[in-house]
Amino acid sequence: MQPYLKNKRHLLKWMLPAVLLTGVTSALAILPSPNDWSDRIVKALQQFGTRYPAEKVYLHLDKDYYAAGETIWFKGYITLQGMPSTSATNLYVELLDKNNNIVQKKLFAAGGGGAPGNFELPETQKAGVYQLRAYTAWMLNFDPDFCYSRTIEIFDPAKKTQPPTDSATTQDFAVQFFPEGGNLIAGQPNTVAFKAIDNNGYPIEVSGTVKNAKGSNAAVKSVHDGMGSIDITPADGQDAFQAVLKSAKGQSKTFDLPKPVTSGASLKIFNKGSRIFYQAVSANAADTALDDLMIMAQMGQQLVYKANLNVGEGRISGFIPTDQLPSGILQITLFAKSGQPLSERLAFVRKNDLLQMDVLDADTHKEPRAKNAIEIRLPDTIQTNVSIAITDADAVPVDKNSNNIVSNFLLTSDIKGFVYNPSWYFKNDSAATLRALDLVMMTNGWRRFSWEKIINHDFPQIRHPYEQGLTVKGIAYLMNGRPMPTGQLDMIIKLPIDSSSMFAQAPINAEGIFEISNMLFPDTAYIYYQGNDKVKKGVDVDVKFDPHFFERPTQIKIPFPLRVPPAVDNNTLKLFLTNASESNKVNHSLNDKTVQLKEVNVNAQKVKPEETTDKRYTSGMFSGGDGYTFDLTKETPVALNIFQYLQAKVAGLQITGDMNNPTLSWRGGKPGLYLNEMQADINTLTSISVNDIALIKVFRPPFMGGFGGANGAIAVYTKKGGDNAPKNDPSIRGFKLYKKAGYSIVKQFYSPDYAVKKDIHALPDKRLTLYWNPTVTVDTLTHTARVEFYNNDFTKRYRLVAEGMGEDGSVGRLEQEF
Repeated sequence: MQPYLKNKRHLLKWMLPAVLLTGVTSALAILPSPNDWSDRIVKALQQFGTRYPAEKVYLHLDKDYYAAGETIWFKGYITLQGMPSTSATNLYVELLDKNNNIVQKKLFAAGGGGAPGNFELPETQKAGVYQLRAYTAWMLNFDPDFCYSRTIEIFDPAKKTQPPTDSATTQDFAVQFFPEGGNLIAGQPNTVAFKAIDNNGYPIEVSGTVKNAKGSNAAVKSVHDGMGSIDITPADGQDAFQAVLKSAKGQSKTFDLPKPVTSGASLKIFNKGSRIFYQAVSANAADTALDDLMIMAQMGQQLVYKANLNVGEGRISGFIPTDQLPSGILQITLFAKSGQPLSERLAFVRKNDLLQMDVLDADTHKEPRAKNAIEIRLPDTIQTNVSIAITDADAVPVDKNSNNIVSNFLLTSDIKGFVYNPSWYFKNDSAATLRALDLVMMTNGWRRFSWEKIINHDFPQIRHPYEQGLTVKGIAYLMNGRPMPTGQLDMIIKLPIDSSSMFAQAPINAEGIFEISNMLFPDTAYIYYQGNDKVKKGVDVDVKFDPHFFERPTQIKIPFPLRVPPAVDNNTLKLFLTNASESNKVNHSLNDKTVQLKEVNVNAQKVKPEETTDKRYTSGMFSGGDGYTFDLTKETPVALNIFQYLQAKVAGLQITGDMNNPTLSWRGGKPGLYLNEMQADINTLTSISVNDIALIKVFRPPFMGGFGGANGAIAVYTKKGGDNAPKNDPSIRGFKLYKKAGYSIVKQFYSPDYAVKKDIHALPDKRLTLYWNPTVTVDTLTHTARVEFYNNDFTKRYRLVAEGMGEDGSVGRLEQEF
């Protein structure tokens, strides 16, 4: 037996193998020999773990449900091989509707294994079920299931009741059976786990009997969330079993269990906590081809245990010590001498190694706009990265199907299949909880890699290298159309957001290819460039810049169907939506509030109308008008097309569905579409790059500038000469301009200070999220975090949720009500 254990949390390292003789029925401990047949499997795992480390993402949201008009606040946590991914710089987050259409997407700057962010939901956001998707570029090289995803429901605040759902109305259910180790072995005792689900994919409790053709039967009943297990012993390969089960809703159905096999081998596991016992079960003792077997256990793509077995000599069992392993999923695989994986079983190692957080002191009040203070105690042995949200405990619904930072990183991010309410398995470590967690291991499969593929060196294709900052690359062409063979691109990079600038040089290879990496800038960079062949500066070149994958139009395929969220308590929902609606009205007051200024003398010259973009482009009834004007010569929008750009920017204008062929609606009808003041259709406008658009005017209904304008109009103007550079940043002689999108700017969370008297405080306070801080400051001396916030006008109880990660990779969550 060869255990490979760790010397601190999440740092699994190699140890010298120890020789332990445990009897004729246990695994024989053997030292690896130079020609050990199992070495190639070990090396394949080592090579895969080294070349393809697993990166994971989790989002901590300020609350579980949202209403149109609210802001989704979140903190992204990123790990690499179970440790904070301090090298990660780019976090991509998308909001998708139920038809896989991207509603919003943003790139956020990451650092220290974390990235704060937010999405603003317009008041016109259509109510329904959405999915938040988050990932790094490195994660896109693997199964898309690895990307973090979370289903959220967005409500219409104008409607105070539960919206109709797409849930199935017929009462039906299905049951799947999972023999332990993968095979139902004839002539041997077998444990078979099962999982029952209803029409919507949620667990349903079942009970009944399992019987075979000879009439022997046994009672069966689910023990947690539709899961349970039965013990059966098939007499031979023809001994078929059936289960007659009745659901909690009264429906009865018959299901066939998997057929028994008379060849191969399987694996039985007994998880005792401090050690995990295993036993290889051969289907045919006379089959000498399976005399030599090997047990291998890996965690986080690192080998932690290996033992060679000999069935002919009775060496078929042993134990895996877990005292030095961290919490997480252990994948135990039984191999034949040929290298073929015969059987597999997952086991969960449960340790008291979570990041511990508790409330040291709390001074909370129920009075309107009273000041509150809460002090959180954190470990004094490690540095921590913590985010905290405080919401109204009565008015904000809580998701019954919750998946938090602990259950995500330790459980659901590594297995296939849907796990209902995964956070439940970490509430305590009672025998019933551990038993239910083991049923999750038996009814869900490993998904991080395929043994067959890595043993045969069939590794993933790296389409997206590990990103470090932002990259600008492309090909420089001479005016004769040939790639520039030598020299460099001289670049002047300006950031309008802070008026800073820098100079850069990008060497060009023989194919004209250049690249600048590790760039970090917010919003948008204006990159002015010209060729330099080292003999003559100012060479006129045309550059074809490579678009980043996040800048290209994409249709995301959600890897699993969206499930209808569990119903929300009607009283809580009504209170939530009432306050969300009133909060939207307060925001309108803030946006429309007129600020009176003292009389001042203005000496600056007023901009002449003819100097405006609107004046230079529009004419006739298209000039002026009642509506919205978007001057794209002064910005660089990151959008698939104009419709995604306009989405949520115009009150009353509904833009839904596929952004490449959206559905438009305004006051019950379709607005008119115009390109350079000529009538156009949706396909024409979606084909125009937003970088080629100078001006967009959206006219409120009715519009008198063209035909069929009763429902308003959208007029698009393409750029003319001289509009490639922003007005406040004139072109640089001899240089051409390229605009590069940078990191999204994260909005500041509004937290009023009622100790200071302001006119704005006369408005009602209907905030539902009272405090949000994605990067909580931790006192290095006391190892505490103090948060202070003011109550709104109505909250009587508070819910605090703190989630965080330690520098050693430990994760933790604190939830408490006051």
